[in-house]
Amino acid sequence: MNVLVIGSGGREHTICWALSKSPKVDKIYCLPGNGGISEIAECVPIGVMDFDAIVDFVDSHKDIELTVVAPDDPLAGGLVDRLEAKGHRAFGPKANAAIIEASKAFSKYLMKKYGIPTANYEEFNDYDKAVEYLSNAKYPLVVKADGLALGKGVIICNNVKEGLQAIKDMMIDSKFKDAGKTVIVEEFMTGQEVSILSFCDGKTIVPMVNARDHKRAYDNDEGLNTGGMGTFSPSAIYTPEIEQEVLNNIILPTVEAMNKEGRTFKGVLYFGLMLTDEGAKVVEYNARFGDPETQVVLPRLKTDLLDIFNAVVDGTLDKINIEWTDEACVCVVMASAGYPEKYEKGKEITIGDIDKDILLFHAGTKKDGDRLLTNGGRVLGVTALGKDIHEARQKAYANVKKIKFDGAFCRSDIGIKK
Repeated sequence: MNVLVIGSGGREHTICWALSKSPKVDKIYCLPGNGGISEIAECVPIGVMDFDAIVDFVDSHKDIELTVVAPDDPLAGGLVDRLEAKGHRAFGPKANAAIIEASKAFSKYLMKKYGIPTANYEEFNDYDKAVEYLSNAKYPLVVKADGLALGKGVIICNNVKEGLQAIKDMMIDSKFKDAGKTVIVEEFMTGQEVSILSFCDGKTIVPMVNARDHKRAYDNDEGLNTGGMGTFSPSAIYTPEIEQEVLNNIILPTVEAMNKEGRTFKGVLYFGLMLTDEGAKVVEYNARFGDPETQVVLPRLKTDLLDIFNAVVDGTLDKINIEWTDEACVCVVMASAGYPEKYEKGKEITIGDIDKDILLFHAGTKKDGDRLLTNGGRVLGVTALGKDIHEARQKAYANVKKIKFDGAFCRSDIGIKK
């Protein structure tokens, strides 16, 4: 079977890598791909939001039997709907289900209506009313852009000044374009965060092994929120008891709620959780594989990923046994100076003699002849498996030192948390 993967980041490189291990996959295409993906797939320079060109490409390549839509924007925009309307098999939720990520206002409405634990919140699309509320609110609190903002539309505000600046950036200055026209203001939850990705075929949902992300740019969770500076799996704080609580109180009720709303979800449903003193609560939903959580979850997958994708599309997930290794995995993201704000591209990357068992997932790279150049804020995910987190962490950081590019930086504390 030939497969097309839509996307160009570390998540897509990991998906392509996992699919390349399947004996049932003959060829992988990737639109548009990146420097690392080009080593295992045929990359074609078509943007993820150029739906007409994507559909034409699939129409003209009769050998493509499955298209995996990985990023949030094309899912929210209805690429799966477009492909299925032309008779093509596609993995990922339709637009009416991807709204669970594309609109935080919708996801909060869903949780409130169906009693799914989350932070208390207020929704605003009137700037003056938001100013009035934030001027008298209790801090700290969290301001979120309603729409998709590349993982950066969440601002933790410690005082009135920061709160008013956050809504000005979003609602007046359009820092996140249309995503910030409506904002959600939430109570600040305290606790430990954990990410749960799940395969879902609309009826059956199968949680993957847990992971823990590091969103802030710098050590000790300082600096701005990013798309993710590293992650590890598993987290010791996610005990079997908590796992069962989350399944009963959050995961299964979410699938049932989406079905009741006429928004059946098929694809990967991601639960960003906060483990509070009052129990587990939802921080956010994603309608796809997380990035960089995918980079530590899929290396632990023993089952053929293509079989899982097909089972999700066919609605037969209950017929497949999904297995995982007992190994731990750590991914350290190497980023460009200035990320997540302004940064330069086109810096040459030099990769030394890295260990053979290291998985080097490219996020923002491109090929220029024989040279490999930076092409994004997050550049590489240096990923290692080990018998435990400590061993995987040591291996990852030992190989980070062998990779050089001008302005490179990374956090030094990925995997220290439990």
